[in-house]
Amino acid sequence: MGHLGHPRMGIAILTMGNRPVELRALLDSVARQDLAATRIVVVGNGSPLPELPDGVHGVELPENLGVSGGRNVAIEELRRLGDVDVVVDLDDDGLLVDTGVLSRLARMYGEDPRLGIVAFRIADEHGETQRRHVPRLRASDPLRGGEVTTFLGGGHALSMQMLDEVGVWPDEFFFTHEETDLAWRALDGDWRIVYEPALLLQHPKTSPARHAVYYRMTARNRVWLAKRNLPAPLVPAYLGTWTLLTLARTRSGDGLRAWAGGFWEGVRTNGGPRRPMRWRTVARMTRLGRPPVI
Repeated sequence: MGHLGHPRMGIAILTMGNRPVELRALLDSVARQDLAATRIVVVGNGSPLPELPDGVHGVELPENLGVSGGRNVAIEELRRLGDVDVVVDLDDDGLLVDTGVLSRLARMYGEDPRLGIVAFRIADEHGETQRRHVPRLRASDPLRGGEVTTFLGGGHALSMQMLDEVGVWPDEFFFTHEETDLAWRALDGDWRIVYEPALLLQHPKTSPARHAVYYRMTARNRVWLAKRNLPAPLVPAYLGTWTLLTLARTRSGDGLRAWAGGFWEGVRTNGGPRRPMRWRTVARMTRLGRPPVI
């Protein structure tokens, strides 16, 4: 780590080349931080990059590797460049409204050597946080922070030491549930995950179902998530719970058909190595309010 108690911050941003104005605004908000990032990497995920400000490193990928694959490329580039203890992932259409985000993160990581992941609060330009963006079951108050069992993809920070120990993003997932997979491995490695609502990423209101492949991938990856990470008795309990929830919530017939196809794809195919978490991790998650059956 950098000087004792002063972890060095690296920024990682994925873009598909379709938001050049928003990307530049985000990079400007990073430049305004009262603690400078030591490295900034922008990955063009299957797309060319616009002109980037001085000091920002660009990587153009010939094909879209998905959220997981693209973020792993960013981590590799930050490792190659060096001088980074904490990776801050930001959506390319997000904005850091406050100038003290990186300095607050540096303090948090400097004070807690087992802090693995910090989840930001995500809110739209009116200050509203969607329920699905609060990483706990009781999500009515987005301003209540604390330890959690998962985190948000749009804005978060990851300890490089944690990534070295528990592994990086699951390439196979491409998109959806990659955060939960990493979070479960982090918890099983005795790392802490904290939701800190004072760290704000302003982000337009969206629905994950806007992506045509959402239903198929969310079902496939949910099965892979369980097969990779859960003790055998919990796999059917977890998948059964989510099947019932999906049937109750999904109003689209086409969506349900795509979901069913993705579920069976997950059952039939290999989503990566199986490393079931310890029962003590299950107990810890239960104490934190979210046992790994929901």
